[in-house]
Amino acid sequence: MTQIAHRPMHKEVVVAIAITTLVAMAALYLRLLGPFVGILIPLPILFYRAKLGRSSGLLILAAASLIVASLVGRHSLVTAAFLFEVGLVGLILPELFEMNLSVEKTVAITTGVVITTGGLVLVLYSLLSATTPWTVASNYLKKSAELAMDMYREMGASEENIGIAAGSVDGIVYVALRILPSIVVVATLFLVWTNLLLARYLFQSRRLHYPDFGRLNQWKAPEPLVWAVIASGILLLVGHSGLTIIGINGLIVLMMVYFFQGIAIVSFYLEKKQLPRFLRILLYGLIAMQQLLLLLVVAVGFFDTWIDFRRERKVEN
Repeated sequence: MTQIAHRPMHKEVVVAIAITTLVAMAALYLRLLGPFVGILIPLPILFYRAKLGRSSGLLILAAASLIVASLVGRHSLVTAAFLFEVGLVGLILPELFEMNLSVEKTVAITTGVVITTGGLVLVLYSLLSATTPWTVASNYLKKSAELAMDMYREMGASEENIGIAAGSVDGIVYVALRILPSIVVVATLFLVWTNLLLARYLFQSRRLHYPDFGRLNQWKAPEPLVWAVIASGILLLVGHSGLTIIGINGLIVLMMVYFFQGIAIVSFYLEKKQLPRFLRILLYGLIAMQQLLLLLVVAVGFFDTWIDFRRERKVEN
């Protein structure tokens, strides 16, 4: 049962639209913090969808997407489509919460629906613009690279370094296009997983229904998934360009899966040591910003298949 709103529903919807719009605008205009803020876009939609119902949630998402697109002006159609795709996570998760599925199915279904919808939107956009999805993606990556160059200039980078980076744009776009499928999957997985975790605290504090996923810091990937890692590694060694691309994309997605397992292990020990919350947040922030720490967490998650860092098997015996 969802909590009954104390204020009139239309006021709740207006508040939800305003919050979602502000978060989305902050994500678009805060250059350094934008990607981190963007992760929060589905959260108000998710909360108010669970509180007010399906139709209200859809109204909030559609209205916020249109308002932001109108405020941005240029590339308004792309902006609206992007925000709708990100916000879609906030509509799908509550639906699955009500079905009381496992955490794996909840994350997998949400990710699959968002990516499939995004693919259909990309195809539709390419048809309307009389071009191919590949060209649309290529142009988007080039524009993103140009924006990055502008940001480096504003940060005071030397023209020499900017020139070197600008000369590498074509090569970066070439590589990025070939690993784009895995990057999309990884970004969507992270978006879904983060909002699923944040929703737990928000829903429980507001007495909204949240599924019993058990202790998520005990979560681990299915052991047979190791063979997918081995298969992806073998594809890298074959020497065929197409198979190499498949192998790289496979490894990137699997790294995210084992990152989830690794971060669960980190959370397990932080909880065991009873560290203050601000220290936990600081450590998670360092992991997010430091690539070496991030790769270490992935490695911990992968080797947990054999080492069993949480000593679960010993407890079971």
